[in-house]
Amino acid sequence: MIIGIIEDDKLLNQALRLVLQKAGYRITCAHTRQEALSLMGREEDLLLVDIGLPDGNGISLYQELKGRREIPAIFLTARDEEQDMLAAFDTGADDYVVKPFSMKVLLKRIETVLKRNNEKERISYRELLLFPAGKQVFVEGREIRLTAKEYQLLEYLMENQGQVLTKEMILEKIWGLEGQFVVDNTVSVTINRLRKKLEPDAGQSSYIKNVFGLGYRIGDK
Repeated sequence: MIIGIIEDDKLLNQALRLVLQKAGYRITCAHTRQEALSLMGREEDLLLVDIGLPDGNGISLYQELKGRREIPAIFLTARDEEQDMLAAFDTGADDYVVKPFSMKVLLKRIETVLKRNNEKERISYRELLLFPAGKQVFVEGREIRLTAKEYQLLEYLMENQGQVLTKEMILEKIWGLEGQFVVDNTVSVTINRLRKKLEPDAGQSSYIKNVFGLGYRIGDK
């Protein structure tokens, strides 16, 4: 899980980074609105956003970052003002913390927000479970590590359960314009790598099925 910290107080920013890394999270840090716009909004699972930034407002910054993709956020502020709280929640904030705060309490709030968002966005088939918000994959409760392309391909198949996806459809969706330049067996190679990671028995395809002459499918029609 990746957490983005947007906090101009350097000591607090560093303290948050150390505490969250110790808790097992990967961290991206920014001290200003401009830094956040250049570094964040593409892979974070949660943002901690200071409302009062030196070069802008944290609430409007969050709106810009949400324009790239949906990301849950917890706002941090030194002001316990109802107007700020309402404005934060109006932008879709998941929680709001007034400084100074307990790190233990913040960690619990982070766990709660991540769990709530993961439960809202999950795709499953039999013992295979995807959490798109965190780009996590589990088989029989065991987390599976995938490359970016492997994950994107699996998510595409899971989102279209029961439908046959041709190699051409997969190339266009996952590789985009790059698909015109990749070798012909790129899709089948990626499928085989996925199977090795997902299938309990390499000799049988429990999840990803070949549809002869057409493409690939997860699930029945």
